Amino acid sequence: MDLALDLHWTWNHATDALWRQLAPDIWDHTRNAWTVLQNTPRHRMRELLETPAFHDLLTSLTQAHADSQQRPAWFETACTMSPAPCIAYFSMEFMLDEALPIYSGGLGNVAGDQLKAASDLGVPVVAVGLLYAQGYFRQELTPDGRQEALYPINDPALLPIRPVLDGGGDRLRLPFQISTGRIWLRAWQVTVGQTTLYLLDTNDPYNPPHIRCITTQLYGGDAELRLRQELVLGIGGWRLLRALGLRPDVCHLNEGHAAFAALERARGLMEDMGIPFMQALTIARAGTIFTTHTAVPAGFDRFAPLLVMSHLAFYASNDLHIDVEDLLALGRGGAPADDMNTPFNMAYLAMRVSGAVNAVSRLHGQVSRALFNPLFPRWPRVQVPIGHVTNGVHVPTWDSAAADALWTRAAGKERWRGALESVEPSVHALPAQELWHCRCLSRAALVAFIATDHSARACFHSGERAQCLPPPVFDPAVMTIGFARRFATYKRPDLLLHDPDRLARILTSAERPVQLVIAGKAHPQDTAGQALIAQWIGFLQRPDVHGRVAFLVDYDMSIARQMVEGMDLWINTPLRPWEACGTSGMKVLVNGGLNVSERDGWWAEAWAPDVGWAIGDGMDEGHDPRRDAHDADSLYTLLEREIVPLFYQRDADGIPQQWVTMMRESMTRLTGRFSANRTVRDYTRDFYLPAAAAYRTRLADNGAKAAAIMHWRESLDRLWHAISLGPVQATAAGDRWHVTVAVTLGPVTPDMVQVQLYADQPEGAPIIVPMTAQAGQASGPVSYSAEVSATRPPSDYTPRVIPHHPDVAIPLEAAHIIWQK
Repeated sequence: MDLALDLHWTWNHATDALWRQLAPDIWDHTRNAWTVLQNTPRHRMRELLETPAFHDLLTSLTQAHADSQQRPAWFETACTMSPAPCIAYFSMEFMLDEALPIYSGGLGNVAGDQLKAASDLGVPVVAVGLLYAQGYFRQELTPDGRQEALYPINDPALLPIRPVLDGGGDRLRLPFQISTGRIWLRAWQVTVGQTTLYLLDTNDPYNPPHIRCITTQLYGGDAELRLRQELVLGIGGWRLLRALGLRPDVCHLNEGHAAFAALERARGLMEDMGIPFMQALTIARAGTIFTTHTAVPAGFDRFAPLLVMSHLAFYASNDLHIDVEDLLALGRGGAPADDMNTPFNMAYLAMRVSGAVNAVSRLHGQVSRALFNPLFPRWPRVQVPIGHVTNGVHVPTWDSAAADALWTRAAGKERWRGALESVEPSVHALPAQELWHCRCLSRAALVAFIATDHSARACFHSGERAQCLPPPVFDPAVMTIGFARRFATYKRPDLLLHDPDRLARILTSAERPVQLVIAGKAHPQDTAGQALIAQWIGFLQRPDVHGRVAFLVDYDMSIARQMVEGMDLWINTPLRPWEACGTSGMKVLVNGGLNVSERDGWWAEAWAPDVGWAIGDGMDEGHDPRRDAHDADSLYTLLEREIVPLFYQRDADGIPQQWVTMMRESMTRLTGRFSANRTVRDYTRDFYLPAAAAYRTRLADNGAKAAAIMHWRESLDRLWHAISLGPVQATAAGDRWHVTVAVTLGPVTPDMVQVQLYADQPEGAPIIVPMTAQAGQASGPVSYSAEVSATRPPSDYTPRVIPHHPDVAIPLEAAHIIWQK
């Protein structure tokens, strides 16, 4: 049972032979070890256990599983803190396997892959999410392409989870009170290798029906339901960790959905230490990290102030001991307390309770700094305190059997458990014949899957008879390209259909044929996205493309895995810069697939002419039909003149040497760079360990340093208006400018501020030069000076005053600023 309940089997294929022996048909159909175990008759289990070969296999796998828990991991050498910190990871969804359908897409993909990579690397992560009774919707299509949403029930007894029990062995039940009443929460445990995921649900018989339904659907319902889900995730999630005796040093908020966790964390510190809310929040903030995944303002969860007040007034007054208006202010960007029109923004709340913030790609960092600039008035956009950690995928989850064998021969079985120093050169040395053979095996497996999957999913009852989408007749030797993602207008899933006749000619070429696989869902309320699906269904029913296009219905993790394993070419066509990162194209890397994509998200960092192809001009523009036409023409031209001919350009042994050369470069240079292994190591080194150290510093001595920081901020708020800057004087000193400015600080002490010269640069970080106070001035304006290069005129430099404190993140925790007029 322990083997089947540990989702390590989702990426460790050593146990595959065990599950196949138990129930071959079920395993091949579901790839779900827990389903196999539950559906294997007891007599079959007894028969196998009496077989020496099976008994020995089970014994060896059980021992290997136990040994894996004790194996030294990367984190042990990366972390010098004692004791090692604990990291709590909160997310609205987790994509771990189709056996646990509590995910929608990208956000869950990132969360699940990072949790698995943390297990591989030994990073001490405990995760918190929600168990949805129905999860995200399942897709059906009518023959005319109309999407229908189905909501099958997730029976906990059939999922690879177990209930969390209290110290007495009874089911753990957590109560918490909000303004609308008491909510009882149930908790479930998911084992993911060396990490643990806890899931909460409200389907407790003590709850009234409207409360039991809070955790019914992922991303369903209205604003009130969404707010209640986020209260359960954040407040309930942190209370669960406390009830389990866990006191994490770091809280990682994967999107703003979970921001209420920081408030509950502060409440716990108030209870433990007897301190006020703002001091507790100052401690908690140092150990909180916020990752934003949104590229447009509409992507933030926003709630009407009255709705928030109706749910959180009791919590604010009785648990946090603050006015509900003070809680509202944390999420409203400076709106007056009596303003009932400005919404409560969960991303703003996450920003104001975190000590570090990051976007999910370099380009998304630029986009995010623009989105959050209103929270930092008068600060230059380039200095809005948002860094970036580019997402990556958990490579062992997404590699095909053929690719796994290839990489194992080249780099060993433990290749994704360390720092990857030896992976790139070992794979680069693989011969072309091996790489091409791997690619052909993976493509053939996809073609076989499509033949089976299409017949199982693509027939519908319409009127008095069943109708089916045209069955594809795919050839394992034909170039196969894929496009699969959420069908939303900004992702432009219809770009390939801009000129249907031209696409048809590409697909049906007699000399260089191409076969195309499409998959994806549109949100049930997104009628525009659903119309795009209907366009594709209409296209694939054209007689001239019959057998060359397949639409795989009900896109889920199992379909995604098959597609990324088998594709020769992956297409991505977002409207730049609206794709925060994107991970689908990363998954083809390990399998030798190549990418052609808009230079958005991760591809803006990854693209080079020898690893793939780029469409568009790399500029950020509005959604202009002329741009769509230009990008579609660029994509068609690349396919016609470069990509497809290169695939079919073969040597005497039937190997496309130049294509394989690009495969090799893509696999070796990009796979590790865009893996969750690298992502989690970046988070650990640049965020988790510094945050844990800062949190412990503020926690020490009953929060003495946090109290001092709180008083420092209160003084800044009260006294900042007294600061002013006088005229600037600049005199030439050789090849330098000597710049002085008189600064009136009033009651603000010099150690509370830093005076700087600031100059913008067209590219990259601005020039910032600290200015030094002239010694001996006891009162009145203080003269500050600095020297700068004379290569730029002195008018390029502007003096400014910003807060200064050695233990405070500026401007994240103190956004005051004054510029010389």
